Amino acid sequence: MKKLIAAINMTVDGICDHTAGVPDEEIHQHYTELLGQGDAILYGRTTYQLMEFWRTFLENPSEEKSMNDFAMAIDKIPKIVFSHTLKNVDWKSARLSNRSLEEEVLALKQSPDGGSKDIFVGSPGLIVALTKLNLIDEYQLCVHPVIAGSGLPLFKNISDRIVLKLIKTKTFSGGAIILYYKPATKEE
Repeated sequence: MKKLIAAINMTVDGICDHTAGVPDEEIHQHYTELLGQGDAILYGRTTYQLMEFWRTFLENPSEEKSMNDFAMAIDKIPKIVFSHTLKNVDWKSARLSNRSLEEEVLALKQSPDGGSKDIFVGSPGLIVALTKLNLIDEYQLCVHPVIAGSGLPLFKNISDRIVLKLIKTKTFSGGAIILYYKPATKEE
């Protein structure tokens, strides 16, 4: 069965605003490689619309190779968008889900299509919803060396205590660190 991985950037104080971090070449390269290992990525409307920014790099490449590579990776991976307001999406590799979040994720996890590649979720709201449904198999929290002071806290709407087990870390030269966690309830 495929794993559902919550992969998101955040600040030391838990804020997941996309403008609060300090992405650099090394972080872009990491996420480019990660997306290449995925079968699909799940987005809510807001994050999907923010990610559409990367389409501009396909038509007008940047001078920074790592950003162009990330743009190609995000363009290639299938995107499944959950929205009550969008009626369609025009990104070739994206589609609107017509199922509930839980139904879609369970179907993706059990689907033989794409082999055993992982499924990613990159929207704060979806991460919270899937955490509540106990469907996330791994959290990859990239903590940037920034205290934002305000913004959207990632786990704002979680009221139950959830114990996580640290399975590994990855440190970047710019000071960011990815903490890889598995829910303690999903021990093998």
